[in-house]
Amino acid sequence: MAQKKSIVSESGKVRRVAVVGGGLAGLTAVFKLCEAGIPVDLFSLVPVKRSHSVCAQGGINASVNTKGEGDSPEVHLEETVYGGDFLANQPPVKGMAYAAPGIVFMLDRMGVPFNRTSEGLLDFRRFGGTLFHRTAFAGATTGQQLLYALDEQVRRWETVDVEDERGVSIPGERMVRKHELWDFVGLVLDDEGRCRGLVAQDMKTMELEAFPADAVCLATGGPGIVFGRSTNSVINTGTAASAAYRQGACYANGEFIQVHPTAIPGADKLRLISESVRGEGGRVWVPRDPKEKRRGRDVPEKERDYFLEAKYPGYGNLVPRDIAARELFLKCFHDERGIFSPKSGKNELEVYLDVTHLPKDVLSKKLAGVLEIYERFAGEDPYENPMRIFPAVHYSMGGLWVDFEKSADGKLVAGSPRNQATNIEGLYAAGEVDYQYHGANRLGANSLLSCIYAGMVVGPSMASYVKNLDKSAWDLPKSLFEKARKREQKAYESVLGMDGDENPYVLHKELGDTMLRDCTIERDNKVLDTVIAKIDELEDRYGKVGVTDTGSRMNQGAQFVRHLGNMLVLARVIASGARQRDESRGAHYKPEFAKRDDDNWLRTTMALYKGDGGGRSAVSFVRSLDYVVCGKSLQATDAVDISLVKPRARKYDTAGAASSTSAGAPSGRASKAKEPAAAAEKGA
Repeated sequence: MAQKKSIVSESGKVRRVAVVGGGLAGLTAVFKLCEAGIPVDLFSLVPVKRSHSVCAQGGINASVNTKGEGDSPEVHLEETVYGGDFLANQPPVKGMAYAAPGIVFMLDRMGVPFNRTSEGLLDFRRFGGTLFHRTAFAGATTGQQLLYALDEQVRRWETVDVEDERGVSIPGERMVRKHELWDFVGLVLDDEGRCRGLVAQDMKTMELEAFPADAVCLATGGPGIVFGRSTNSVINTGTAASAAYRQGACYANGEFIQVHPTAIPGADKLRLISESVRGEGGRVWVPRDPKEKRRGRDVPEKERDYFLEAKYPGYGNLVPRDIAARELFLKCFHDERGIFSPKSGKNELEVYLDVTHLPKDVLSKKLAGVLEIYERFAGEDPYENPMRIFPAVHYSMGGLWVDFEKSADGKLVAGSPRNQATNIEGLYAAGEVDYQYHGANRLGANSLLSCIYAGMVVGPSMASYVKNLDKSAWDLPKSLFEKARKREQKAYESVLGMDGDENPYVLHKELGDTMLRDCTIERDNKVLDTVIAKIDELEDRYGKVGVTDTGSRMNQGAQFVRHLGNMLVLARVIASGARQRDESRGAHYKPEFAKRDDDNWLRTTMALYKGDGGGRSAVSFVRSLDYVVCGKSLQATDAVDISLVKPRARKYDTAGAASSTSAGAPSGRASKAKEPAAAAEKGA
């Protein structure tokens, strides 16, 4: 009843919260808020069913152990923090790992068409960084199936009336109001710096509007388009996170960008070939002869170099993505052993990913979607010819800094208003836009899980926050929201008035080329200095941009200019974070500092925005944050919570590398893992 009493504000308005982003994290947050009795305004830059979560292919992790391998949530926890090179706070990861089986069963009940075994049980495949069959999947279109199932749940709440404390429906008020094709442009902050709503732009009419909200959750995905070409959708510019960062939100671990080892090179974008292909038995190789001119299918077995299997016999082709991507880069770039092209007379930056040895009926049942993508865009039949692939920017482990409250059993305190809270009071974040669950590297199939789990956590957290809010945003003066709207209107009009000679699309190409070439798999401090200097140059030239469209409806040109400004800001955070972190950890690799340095760098990179007043952005790296949640003053430091799994050397050259008890793994863990590890080694 306490929640229902809070629905109507003192002014008689229905109190609502806002969720920005219609992917897995956003949709989960919405229906969890509705279950808690909190009405929601949902904003999405694209139609919800087109959110980038729809592109996920491989599956979602959960230690259900249907195959009797000895897998468990505790093992899942350890392999996640181990795969992330111990940079993730461990209580949120433990909460996620232990919640995972229930999440998969919930999705199954929602109607997700997961693949099943002949006995009718959920089927699970292997993914990188583990020796267990832990990944539930729906063919090769798992993200689409999950997104559609959650969308149906939210659509149901769109038809439900808001009720007052007496259980009487409030005319015209629905639990969910959906705003599709709206672009988030900024937060509404009161004089104390508390988030009281947001400003968004209708991309059809280009009108800007301020929306009151008692709390705001950003679930807006990653910043892949900062790198120009990536596996991400074109909407993944990171603009919402950048806008919040510019208003005071802390951005954490921005330098940790995952490069997926297997993608199709393309002039427009890089199309993902899911890790599920290797999970089902796909093998990575190059010809032993660097000048081999025969097609891949015609090269005899004995003349193939299965270099991942040779170097990592325990995990083979399923080493974590950071390791696999680095090995492919080494083979192609440094060793010049990529596939030889008779046409160009040189070795290309490509290797083979081969599934031709697998039964076609198995491939059709489990991988049809991803193999169809390859055939369509590469023009070759992957059932008959090995696929030609190379690494591509894929995922950001970094993102908005968010808090958590640790429970007595090492997980999270359910419903704590601190969970998923940013350092701006009233602002929350969930999904790829937050930094919480992966550390320095994400294990495959943990992304869908972390998005849904973060959504399940942030819903109750926001409900608790709203319940304890002293004064509703809906009772504040309209002038607060009008001031924020006018601020963004002025900024937008300044974009429309830009009439310089610089082409924003050329600037974006130069930014993407620079970041992709010099700030991905290998990083060098001198080169990073040139990257930062290039960002300086691009920000200077950004002030001389000429907007390509000044129209009053569906103006994508002006929108892109705004997003470009935000991308430049995030690019500086990423490059500056990489420049200062003098070690190699997970996806961040510096040959000059090739070892992990726990003494100096087992800590979160915490960045705050600092403009220099001359049109350029600047980054302030801090070691601690002071912030407020529900009126309580708190402080967070950059120390990583490693209370559950002790950091140790990260090796994948033997089976069971992650399961050693010699460095602090829980007792009983190794005995459970020995048998399946040995079996997996034989299978490799």
